[in-house]
Amino acid sequence: MTLNPVTVKKLKRFKSIKRGYYAFILFAMLVLLSLLAELLVNSRALIVSYQGQLYFPTYGEVIPGQQFGLDYQYETNYRQLKANFAAAGKGDWVLLALVPWNPYEQDFKEDAYPPYPPSLSERHLLGTDTSGRDVLARLVYGFRIAIGFAFIALVASYTIGVTLGCLMGFLGGRFDLILQRFIEIWSQVPFLYVIMILVSLTKPNFGLFVAINVLFGWMGITWYMRTLTYKERARDYVMAARALGASTGRIIFHHILPNTLMMIVTLAPFAVVGNISTLTALDYLGFGLAPPTPSWGELLAQGINNLEAIWIVSSVVTAVSLVLIMVSFIGEAIREAFDPRQFTRYE
Repeated sequence: MTLNPVTVKKLKRFKSIKRGYYAFILFAMLVLLSLLAELLVNSRALIVSYQGQLYFPTYGEVIPGQQFGLDYQYETNYRQLKANFAAAGKGDWVLLALVPWNPYEQDFKEDAYPPYPPSLSERHLLGTDTSGRDVLARLVYGFRIAIGFAFIALVASYTIGVTLGCLMGFLGGRFDLILQRFIEIWSQVPFLYVIMILVSLTKPNFGLFVAINVLFGWMGITWYMRTLTYKERARDYVMAARALGASTGRIIFHHILPNTLMMIVTLAPFAVVGNISTLTALDYLGFGLAPPTPSWGELLAQGINNLEAIWIVSSVVTAVSLVLIMVSFIGEAIREAFDPRQFTRYE
């Protein structure tokens, strides 16, 4: 596939904006690592070698302790198993993740109450929260949930908003007028009150929050696409397509939409920032995902309420700030690189 020369220039321009380009690379790496989080942060072993046979518990079925000679039938405690193998000295071994804790697992000590400070010996690299759960594990899995929420909500909202905006701008008339009045009315419905009502009526879950965010998130891009489509439909290529008998759908999706795509690309990173901030804020206020789901907002609330455990609030504030700054840098770079005025000359 050969790219348009103008597109190649825009991509080169994006790469020349070092702040945004390196932020994009780092962010892409973080997203990839979050998808493979079980290999880095997980209480299950990556590999177990027992009596000459290899086991891979991370992505496999639950293996009871009895399978490895332990005296219980529930899932194996692989940290304990590693210590047992080392003490026995029979050549069996266990390979654990860098952080051998999952985000739901609680760690309690006999002589102290959580939260516990960071400890290399116990592999709590960022300490634990007030329930004894590993902070780094909850940050990593909370990031995966936040990014998944942001991207799913973005795609759904933009699909609805772009489609309706193009139809409003192209068809105009009564259809445009009715949808304008509907959007004006719907935009006045208080988002937070709807969340509060639904959370009180049903158990909050990931799908519910995606649906609510989409219900309120499609209107912004709709106005942009409506304005751009009004502008594009008066151009000569649209008149030519009509003269050749092209249908309304073909004109919108094959001709107008590709010429307005830069607006979608430019606004998308800022929409991702907004979606992450929304989920974090709702979790912080207590209207978010049901406990014990890993959540940045819930960790932030714990840190604010337990300022003596400085490692909690400092970890989550640093993580949230870095991610939002990176995505903002990416958005700024895309906006500058794909600005049509950079490569357009009027004569």
